[in-house]
Amino acid sequence: MTPHLALIRRHPIKSVGGEGLETITLQAARRLPGDREWAVLTETGERHATASETQGQPDRWLPKSCFLRGVASADLQAVKGGWHGDLLRLSHPRQGEIDLNPATEGPRLIDWLRPLWPAAAPAPTRLVRGAGIWTDQKWPWVSILSLSSLAELEARTGQALGVHRWRGNLWIDGLPPFAERDLVGQVIRIGPVELRVADHIGRCDATSADTATGQIDIDMVRTLDRLYGHTDFGIFAEVVTGGPIRLQDQVML
Repeated sequence: MTPHLALIRRHPIKSVGGEGLETITLQAARRLPGDREWAVLTETGERHATASETQGQPDRWLPKSCFLRGVASADLQAVKGGWHGDLLRLSHPRQGEIDLNPATEGPRLIDWLRPLWPAAAPAPTRLVRGAGIWTDQKWPWVSILSLSSLAELEARTGQALGVHRWRGNLWIDGLPPFAERDLVGQVIRIGPVELRVADHIGRCDATSADTATGQIDIDMVRTLDRLYGHTDFGIFAEVVTGGPIRLQDQVML
């Protein structure tokens, strides 16, 4: 099979939902547009955010510990959804569905998410849209994952894991399983776009949750280490030459 782009995934709110796209335009030295554009601060995160605010919004990148994250609440992993016209439409198996404008209805989202967040954890406070996109990494990278690697991992664990728990941006099909691990330092091309592979993606316990139920169904970090001797899944890459990409675009190594 010729390697090709099989999925494009975007997550408008960090750790809350996600959507599939048919096409998107990438820009050099920028993250995937609209990915992790919004995030929900916690009481702990407020101390960092208010020290770096301009006109009520953080004006610099903040670390992941400032926000609601799936590693602290498996239930968040079961939130699905993305843009539906001018509104975000999100759903959860226990919370039902909500439509909202994130620019004006942040408090509604906080109320909707509160039952999904541990009572003992620092409480969610507000939805913010910062100058930087709220990815875990400070660098302007996109994430690239392999469907072949996922298929092998599913075969070795004996369970369906799916793509959503990994919260990746670009999924490639047609590479040998885990061949992406050998691409660090190389430039790859997806359609007209060139990307320089920067690093492996180390995984955390958020990937242990079943995204259909929000319940832990595997110790993913331990499983990766046991099967492969590391806890990575996927790679980070920096866009070198921008342009439009679309599903089925050929991937050149």
